Amino acid sequence: MNLSQELDSIYQEAIQKIGASVSEEDLDKNKNDFIGKKGKLTAVLKNVASLSIEEKKTVGQKANELSKKLEIFVAETKTSLKKKLFETQAASEFFDALRPLPGPSNGSLHPITQIQYEIEDIFASMGFSVMDGPEIETDTNNFGALNFTEDHPAREMQDTFYLENGNLLRTHTSAIQVRTLRKLKPPFRIIAPGRVFRYEEVDASHEHTFYQIEGMVVGKNISAANLIDTMQVLLSRIFEKEIKTRLRPGYFPFVEPGFELDINCLVCEGKGCPVCKHSGWLELLPCGLIHPNVLSHAGLDPKEWTGFAFGLGLDRLVMMRYGIHDIRYFQSGNLRFLKQF
Repeated sequence: MNLSQELDSIYQEAIQKIGASVSEEDLDKNKNDFIGKKGKLTAVLKNVASLSIEEKKTVGQKANELSKKLEIFVAETKTSLKKKLFETQAASEFFDALRPLPGPSNGSLHPITQIQYEIEDIFASMGFSVMDGPEIETDTNNFGALNFTEDHPAREMQDTFYLENGNLLRTHTSAIQVRTLRKLKPPFRIIAPGRVFRYEEVDASHEHTFYQIEGMVVGKNISAANLIDTMQVLLSRIFEKEIKTRLRPGYFPFVEPGFELDINCLVCEGKGCPVCKHSGWLELLPCGLIHPNVLSHAGLDPKEWTGFAFGLGLDRLVMMRYGIHDIRYFQSGNLRFLKQF
C-alpha cells in the first residue's frame, strides 16, 4: 500500500470513528487520534522523506485536503451532538410556557450617593437647605469672587481643567457659595453637594474627579464655636460614635481665620497607612469663617453679617466609614465592589 492509499484508508477510518462519537469529549479524543499532533494522519506525513519531489508534492497536497475535510466534519459532528443533547434535555424536562419571566435585577445607589443623601437629611434636621450649581464654572465664581489672587497656584493649568472659552471645570463646590450669596438674602443655612474636578496625580487617596458637600451659614454673630459644634454633630451622627478630631490652622483665600479639620484615620485606627499617608490623621474638612472680602463681593456688609463655610470630601468620608483603602474603587465601575453597600 503506497502513502496515497494509506491516506485514503486513514480518512475512511476517521470518518467512521468521528461520526460514531457519542459526546464532545469522545469527539475531541477521536479528532486528536487522527489529526492531532500525534495523530495517524500526521504520522503518515513523516514517511514522505523517501519520496521523489513530485510524489512529496502530491501526497502533501492530498494530506492537507483530507485534514481540512476532517476539520469540517468534526465541526458538523459537534453541532449535531449539541443539538441531540438539547433535544434529549428538552424531552426530559418540563417547560412551563406560562411561567412568568424573572424580574430585572434591582439596582442600588452608589455608596457616595447614599452618604450624600444621609448628610442632606442630617443638615435638613438642623435647618439647612440644599443648593445646586453647574459643574462648568466661570473663573470669577470659582476663584475671583472667593478671594483667590490672580497668581494663586490653584489657577494654574497643572491644577485646573480649563476650557477653550476660558471657563473651567469647578475645582470645589465653594463656587456655589458665590451663587448663593448673590441669590439669597441672609440669614440662611445651606449645603451644596456636587462633583468637582482637579488635575491630580491619582493614588490611593487622590482622584481627578471626586465629590464634595459645601456648607455655608450666614447670619449675625456667627462664630467658630458654631462651626465646630456643627461639624461635631455631623461626624457623630454619620459614624454613630464620637470621632477623634483635631483642628489646626489652615489657609484658604475665602475664609479668615481658616482651619483644617482632621479626623483620626478609621482605616488604620491612627496607626498609619497609605490612606492617611502614614500620619494617623486624614484631612477631611477645610473650613473657617467667611472672609469679609467674599461677603463684600456679594454686596453684604461684613460688619453686619458674618458666617462660616466648610467643604466636606464625600469620597474620603465613605472610605473612613467602611474602611476602604483606595479611593480609586469608587470610579472603577466594579460591580462586585459597589454591590457591597
